[in-house]
Order: sequence, then structure tokens, then C-alpha cells
Amino acid sequence: MPKPNSSFVTELLFEGFSSFRRQHKLVFFVVFLTLYLLTLSGNVIIMTIIRLDHHLHTPMYFFLSMLSISETCYTVAIIPHMLSGLLNPHQPIATQSCATQLLFYLTFGINNCFLLTVMGYDRYVAICNPLRYSVIMGKRACIQLASGSLGIGIGMAIVQVTSVFGLPFCDAFVISHFFCDVRPLLKLACTDTTVNEIINFVVSICVLVLPMGLVFISYVLIISTILKIASAEGWKKAFATCASHLTVVIIHYGCASIIYLKPKSQSSLGQDRLISVTYSHHSPTEPCCVQPEEQGGQRCSAQSRGAKDSVSLMKRGCEGFSFAFINMY
Repeated sequence: MPKPNSSFVTELLFEGFSSFRRQHKLVFFVVFLTLYLLTLSGNVIIMTIIRLDHHLHTPMYFFLSMLSISETCYTVAIIPHMLSGLLNPHQPIATQSCATQLLFYLTFGINNCFLLTVMGYDRYVAICNPLRYSVIMGKRACIQLASGSLGIGIGMAIVQVTSVFGLPFCDAFVISHFFCDVRPLLKLACTDTTVNEIINFVVSICVLVLPMGLVFISYVLIISTILKIASAEGWKKAFATCASHLTVVIIHYGCASIIYLKPKSQSSLGQDRLISVTYSHHSPTEPCCVQPEEQGGQRCSAQSRGAKDSVSLMKRGCEGFSFAFINMY
């Protein structure tokens, strides 16, 4: 008798945090909701300040605002349903809704990867070629780079979603995750998924390894330029420009690489869920206050410092919760 395929499977269930006790779920709900609201409010603060303060109408802050928008859409695609699942763990999700969630999750996740790459290029131009910074990073170029990042995200996401939901699903339709992701969905297929695994791996290489390589090449060139700076003040400004961005790059690409690039034989869905908790709550890189020399070395406004503090608070909260989650898990 043939197993039911995806045409008959209309609903899916998340395993999520079903193994935890109710009191633990309530604690997680409060913590996740707090982090979610902090993330949203932090992103809104950043976008509002950048919009209102004309001193921040620079390429660096333009890309930061684009990253904040992308991060907001990214978390909205995942966290609300996860919070609902903590209160009602047996709530199903329609396959169409699951596909939509996966599409938005991948689109803005990939968009984030390429935006971070663009931000690395922006820092490279600012430090290594400051005299031509305003020419290279003009308004048109910034819009094209941001649009290109989003376009790549949409294209790659469509490829992934089509690959996954073109498979027949078996009767065991419980997703071992708290949201719709590629690998947990592939495990539900009742046919050979070798081709789909290859597609997933190739896409992961394109959106993780390639951008990460470009970012680190940029920073090799930046560091080589910094080492030629004679003054201690110049060193300090150059490192301040790049340190926070590089930290977020390492966290972002590191978590995603562990989930999507490790061999299938070493894949642990429990470990992936754990990493995704931190990954899905991470916040945009902190706005830095150093501008290219031709822009007069403008200092940060009080508003931008406030935005930086709010983002730092979210990061500390995420780190503290992740530590507690690991111990409890």
C-alpha cells in the first residue's frame, strides 16, 4: 500500500519544545517574548533615528537600516508562531503556511548574509580608499547593492522551497523543529532526497561560504591598511569602525554554517534547534561612529549612542538566555 504523499498531507506539527515541562515552557515564553519585543523595539529605534537624524544619512547607516528591516521581517516570520507553540504545543500548521514561512525565513536570512557582505565592502572602501568613498558608495550604488541582496535572497529561497515542497511526505508529519526549516522537512520525505540535499548544500555554499569569504578578504585588506597607519588615534578609529561588524559577521555566519554546512551524517536536529534559538534572536550590528575623513570625522549623536546601547542590551540578554537554555536542555 503506498504511503500518503504531500498531496494528502495538508497539515504539519512542530515537535518544538514538547519535551519540556509546562513551567519551563512558560519561562521560555516570557523570555522569548521579552527578547522578541526588545529586538523589534531596537530595530524600530535604529530605523527611526537613522531616518530622523540627517547626520546619519550615510551609506553605512543606510545599510544598517536595511539590515534592521530585514531582521524585523526575519524574526516576524519565525518567533510569533513559536510563541504560540509554547502555549499550544499541538497546534498544526498548514503546508501552505509552512511553505510561506520557509520562503520568508530563507529570503531574509539570505538577504542578511549579503547585506553583511555589502557592509564589509563599505568599510573596506571607507578605510582603504577614503578619498573616493563618496563617489564609489553613492546613493545609486547603495540602492543597487541593497536591492541585489534582496533579489538574491528571493531567488535562492524560491529554489529551496520548490525543492523541499516538491517531495512526497510520509505519514510521520511531525517536524523536529520549532519552525519550518529545510533539513527537518527533508527528513519527512518518503523518497530519496540526495538531489535535494545537494541543492541545499550548493545554495548554502553560495549564501554562506562565498559572502563570508568576501567579508574576510575585505578585512584582510582593511587590516593591512590599518597596520600602515602611524598614529594611535587612527588605529583606534579604524578598529572601532570594524570591530562590532566583524563580531556580528562571525556569529551570523558561524551559527548558519554549523546548521547548514555540516554533513548529513553528523546532523543533529536537537543541536540545530539549540543553535537556531540564538540565531533567530540575534540583533543587527551596532552602529559605529567613525566616518571617512572627507566627511569631517563627525561624532556620534546622543540618539545613535542610545540605539547602540539598546542593541547591546539585546545581545547581552540573548547570551544570558542561551547559557541558561543550554544548561536546562
